[in-house]
Amino acid sequence: MENVHLALEEDDLYSGYNDYNPTFDSEELENDVGFQQAVRTNHGRRPPMTAKFPGTAMGARPLASSFGSRMPMSSSMGRPMTGAVQDGAARPMTAVRAAGYTSSLTRGSTFDPLGQSRGPAPPLEAKSEETAEEKIKILEMKVNDLIEESCMAHSIGALQLALEKAKEAGRKERALVRQREQSGSGEHINLDLTYSVLLNLANQYANNEMYPEALNSYQVIVKNKMFSNAGRLKVNMANIYFKQKNYPKAIKFYRMALDQISNTHKELRIKIMQNIGVVFVRGDRERMKKAFLKLISVRLGIDDEDKYIPSNDDTSSDMVIEAIKNDKLHQMERDLKALAEKYIMTAAKLIAPAIETSFAAGFDWCVDMVKSSQYVELANDLEINKAITYLRQKDFKQAVETLKTFEKKDSRVKSAAATNLSFLYFLEKDFDQADRYADLAMNADRYNPAALINKGNTVFIKQDYEKAAEFYKEALRNDSSCTEALYNLGLTYKKLNRLEEALDCFLKLHAILRNCAQVMYQLAHLHELLEDPQQAIEWLMQVISVTPTDPQVLAKLGELHDAEGDKSQAFQYYYESFRYFPSNIDVIEWLGAYYIETQFCEKAIQYFERATLIQPTQVKWQLMVASCYRRSGNYQKALETYKDIHRKFPVNIECLRFLVRLCTDMGLKEVQEYATKLKKVEKMKEIREQRVKSGREGSARGRKEGREGSAGSADASYVDPLGPQTDRPKTGAKKRIEDDDFADEELGDDLLPE
Repeated sequence: MENVHLALEEDDLYSGYNDYNPTFDSEELENDVGFQQAVRTNHGRRPPMTAKFPGTAMGARPLASSFGSRMPMSSSMGRPMTGAVQDGAARPMTAVRAAGYTSSLTRGSTFDPLGQSRGPAPPLEAKSEETAEEKIKILEMKVNDLIEESCMAHSIGALQLALEKAKEAGRKERALVRQREQSGSGEHINLDLTYSVLLNLANQYANNEMYPEALNSYQVIVKNKMFSNAGRLKVNMANIYFKQKNYPKAIKFYRMALDQISNTHKELRIKIMQNIGVVFVRGDRERMKKAFLKLISVRLGIDDEDKYIPSNDDTSSDMVIEAIKNDKLHQMERDLKALAEKYIMTAAKLIAPAIETSFAAGFDWCVDMVKSSQYVELANDLEINKAITYLRQKDFKQAVETLKTFEKKDSRVKSAAATNLSFLYFLEKDFDQADRYADLAMNADRYNPAALINKGNTVFIKQDYEKAAEFYKEALRNDSSCTEALYNLGLTYKKLNRLEEALDCFLKLHAILRNCAQVMYQLAHLHELLEDPQQAIEWLMQVISVTPTDPQVLAKLGELHDAEGDKSQAFQYYYESFRYFPSNIDVIEWLGAYYIETQFCEKAIQYFERATLIQPTQVKWQLMVASCYRRSGNYQKALETYKDIHRKFPVNIECLRFLVRLCTDMGLKEVQEYATKLKKVEKMKEIREQRVKSGREGSARGRKEGREGSAGSADASYVDPLGPQTDRPKTGAKKRIEDDDFADEELGDDLLPE
């Protein structure tokens, strides 16, 4: 028992659990062979016991085998022992103390599973103060919040508030760095946070037009080699220099940024190069003028054009001239001259708006300089370009005045100016002036395809399609790639009902302009006219692939599918057309009729109500809404709608007939009132018809007064637009009102007043 005494000397957390019965002697348990055998056996293989516990009131009791109702054990001093137990002999003990319960019973102890006898639990430990690392984390979160608040303030236009938040974020970030250094974790400085603070501060300085401060903030970033890809910010610095009109510095920083951006970022590099070009254009005016003068003073060495003119005196030299007239060297000379003219024209267009107070003054300076150079023939082209610039600015008056100055110029320039004037007058629908200038352009240059097209257009407007076709064909003979002439010729053949020839024109045009929606639509329409709806649908599908949101094309696809009997496809395209353009009355009417046909009258109501909004003076849409309510069984709503229609159109016969019928079936007293009104309106209608027949009123006036569909008039010929109602299976409910057959039903005398 020595081991037992040693175990009792220790402070056992499970003391008291052994006191199963205070009257039970522990020595008796130790001498009980059956109990000791149960203790020594494994938990899962514990044999049933039949021994009785002396001194208990309950008599014999089996030992529990469940884990939660374990009986007190006297020899559980260590981990489960290994080795067999024979004849109750003690097994060898281990040196590790058991982790479940004590090794022996304590006499006189009480059952205290919660350990309350040990006194109150010690108080909870007070929360220690925040560590330095926790303070740093909190400060980092505050800095991030300030950056976010700064950006949000900028997004709503509060630029000053955004700058204040950015400055506060900068102050807290510096305090954060100092705290890290003091805590000995300076090497763990959050570089991303520092970068974000500096970048946001620089941006907010720039947004508030505090350019020196912004440049200083950007400079801090780009000089720190620890910030990767910071070189891109030199673009921002260049933008600031550009705003300050410090163009040399702007170009320098754009080029520095370009050097630090890899070729993989192609779009960014292209944008930077565009900015460099813009800066060059916005640079020194005097230097731009000097550069332009240098450009037009370049000698090409191909001025002697007389050498290609035959002399008619020397046959052998004429043969040489004829041989070299179109040789590769002469072609190279022509290409070089064309390239030089292109450069000069492009340079003039670029610098003209920048070198003077207005682009017109700039163009005038360029024209004056070119006139005194070897490229004198380009002066007229520059002036025409000046007129075109006016056109782009929608200043038609100035454009016309500029072009009219060319009426006395040489033939080539006169033709170009007259062509533009003809086009301008055609756009303004002054077809007489357009025709006049088209003739001037043709007289100046008969081989000008644009002049021939303009002439053809003026003839086309006069519906002389045969003559218009001749002008378009002549333009094509002068320039076979003239797409305008080919398109207009196709339209002309279409007007002449020469559909196959029109189809040929548009197919050729489609080969040139593969993705032109107008050309493909014309091909679809021609196939429809040629009674080939499937091919028309194919072309319209190609149009949709280019312009998927065109409501007219979608409606046309719906119409073609409807004609082919494919209602579901037709509905899909009509619905898409309505979604993109919900004001097409034809599409609205088709969708409403579709829901009526499929017996979903409730859904049709929304479309007819929209039609009512678009055409509020057309009574038929409101009657359709009321009819939909009747068909869906909502008679009360139908009655209210008919009453509203009657207030707006008090002499509409159909509305009064339906009101009488509804009031009769619903048992309302108002039936007498509406029946009286109906009788009066029908008599008025009969009188008007007699007057028309007798000839006392003109037929035109009779048609006008007899028209039913506007406020204050009756429509005697009105038929329910929804058509006859589809028969449905009979039910036990009250018989439905056969409203659609009521238009032809005679009223009985019992419905009329006394």
